Amino acid sequence: MSIQSGERSNEVPRFYSVEQVARMFGTAPVTLYRAIRAGEFPAIRIRGRVIVPAKAIEAMAEAAVADQAVVDAASWVGPEAVRR
Repeated sequence: MSIQSGERSNEVPRFYSVEQVARMFGTAPVTLYRAIRAGEFPAIRIRGRVIVPAKAIEAMAEAAVADQAVVDAASWVGPEAVRR
């Protein structure tokens, strides 16, 4: 993919916006932002932008399928994860 040309490739994204993840999960973005702010959902903040690593979403989904159980997203972030 050429950044200058604006073309999109078939490459799997490494990060998702909060809005994209909220759509995947069928929830409102504000709900996800609250969970991120509370340290209950993994995310990365770059200045004012918050993004979610695709690997975190994939790992949670794989764990839910492998364990055949509900995965608590809060267990995917450590206490040191909430830094402002």
